[in-house]
Amino acid sequence: MAKRKIWIILGATVILAMILGSCATPTPEQVVEVVKETVVSVETVVEKVIETVEVQVEVPVEVPEKPQGTLTVAVSTYPNTLDGPLAAEQQARNSSRPLFDSLIWVDDEGELQPALAESWEISEDGLEYIFHLREGVTFHNGEPFNADAVVFSWNRYINPDLAWNERWRMADNVEKVDDLTVKMTTNEPKPLLLRTIATHWNIIPPKYFEEVGEVEFGNKPVGTGPFVFVEAVSGDHITYTANPNYWNKGYPKIETLIIRPIPESATRVAAIQTGEVDIVGRLSAEEAQSLLGAQGVQVIRYPVARVYYIAFNNMTSGVGTPTEDPLVRQAMNYAVDVQAIVDALFNGYFKPSTGFVATGELGYGAVEPFGYDPDKARQLLAQAGYPDGFSMGFACPAGAYAHFEEVCEAVQAYLAEVGIETDLEIMESGHYWDLEAEKELPPLFGDSWSEMSGEAYNRMAGALLGEGYSSWSDETIINMLHDISTTVDIEARKALYEELQVYMMENPPFIYLYEPVAFEAIRDNVQNYKPRGAEEYFLWATWVTE
Repeated sequence: MAKRKIWIILGATVILAMILGSCATPTPEQVVEVVKETVVSVETVVEKVIETVEVQVEVPVEVPEKPQGTLTVAVSTYPNTLDGPLAAEQQARNSSRPLFDSLIWVDDEGELQPALAESWEISEDGLEYIFHLREGVTFHNGEPFNADAVVFSWNRYINPDLAWNERWRMADNVEKVDDLTVKMTTNEPKPLLLRTIATHWNIIPPKYFEEVGEVEFGNKPVGTGPFVFVEAVSGDHITYTANPNYWNKGYPKIETLIIRPIPESATRVAAIQTGEVDIVGRLSAEEAQSLLGAQGVQVIRYPVARVYYIAFNNMTSGVGTPTEDPLVRQAMNYAVDVQAIVDALFNGYFKPSTGFVATGELGYGAVEPFGYDPDKARQLLAQAGYPDGFSMGFACPAGAYAHFEEVCEAVQAYLAEVGIETDLEIMESGHYWDLEAEKELPPLFGDSWSEMSGEAYNRMAGALLGEGYSSWSDETIINMLHDISTTVDIEARKALYEELQVYMMENPPFIYLYEPVAFEAIRDNVQNYKPRGAEEYFLWATWVTE
């Protein structure tokens, strides 16, 4: 039996300023920091340690040979569907991800690896992809996985009435060559196609889907993934069990996986402390701080490829409003002190975003954040013909993201200071995303978008191509995104991202807010848990000790 070492460091408290005031977080008795010998990477969230005492603890980490135990994961929202490709946001995606596989996947190092396809080839002109499928794979209901399932899945999800269909329409045609071979073609080179397939496509069983229909499939889905659906109790939990016939032999390591939607962050914090759940995400900095020293709890911090924003809607409710003028949209960006929000609500860990390209993504760094300049905001409003401001509707989701309700309230207050009055409505998140998909939200609304491919294209396409959850349509942006999606040379694609960022500062489709750092907490018996920068969970290799 192998051993790992944990160093326990006794430390000091951090005082977190809150917006429009300040409050002290609880003083931790212990700060737990797991060092390199362990299976997860954990950072403390304490700014400075006054006194340290090192204590060595031996913890067994024997890897189970077969699935064992129960892992309970708390998420912040109940998923809008368990039909993975239609999930409204990342927490919903995480709730459905254990059920499905794609043809390929991206490993922890960011490299493409075989999944349902054992290998693939790309033609010299980049227009044809041949996938050689894995033999002997079955869906959870016993239905065989084959080329027909791949073609059926593509035909289903390219439906323009379905959300995120643009991710499937990157392939212009998908056809069966034989039972274990699929040919995929594009009319133009699509350098992002493979990563889009890896991160956004799921393969579904044709016969089962046709038998139960779209609604029932979303309630009781069937895939080829490491876990099998057992039950879903609305508002309470979703239960999965290990797939005994999983093609990736030796996995999963967990026998029972439970997803617990808990919208109230305070309840999530209490649940990890009592051991009711094993993993909680989307903690605020002060919530993470409050858990330092809690018995049996480790705090994790990691950067996230995600941007938060307030969207302008020029497709439905925003038509004919002042925000159709780019000067007004620039003014509203200058009106909001994003750095103050970051400092007050997130203890300075987050940083103002420069647009829709996140740190580390291709082309990042071409522009700077707007910055806070209320005088310039008033000048731009006057120049646009609104010296006395105006009023408009504004909405944000409840419980979806740490402190997001307070962020929206702060944005509302900053806009009021330059004469823009907003009627802010905080909505239940599931209802909110339904309205967003139908383009029925007010002219202003807040949200967030992550991406896991290393480039911003899918994030931009989802928000700016005028389909699905898009709220903004601009022919220049659409054309530039097309150029990005078809440019193979990486340096040329980088230059296009940079050009687009400049345009999106002059013609902002959003009030740009911030890029986050993720805070999570896990029980110390959780092993081999590896969160990723898009807050995506791959739990097939995770297990729990007794």
